Amino acid sequence: MAWIMLMIASVFEVSWAVGLKYSEGLTKPVASVFTVITMILSFVFLSQAAKHLPIGTAYVIWTGIGAAGTAFYGMMFFNESREIMRIVCLLIIISGVIGLKLTSSN
Repeated sequence: MAWIMLMIASVFEVSWAVGLKYSEGLTKPVASVFTVITMILSFVFLSQAAKHLPIGTAYVIWTGIGAAGTAFYGMMFFNESREIMRIVCLLIIISGVIGLKLTSSN
């Protein structure tokens, strides 16, 4: 269940990071409220996952999925750079996340 909580936290991590873009510096009320709510939910689910997982593993996976997911979202919906080296680096982050999951004892 801890891994499911961590995945949910990671989805909310991507959501609030993307919400920051849509909120335009927290000047758009609806997007700003969405951002703050998803930020809180991300921390709540991360804290629940961290009860049962090593904090280093939980935190790195949470931030890794958040960073990679946000970057991929930016490429798809904000026309951000799709240079091959950028994609390779994101795949390295994802490989590290998978490696941590596979080597975790929980």
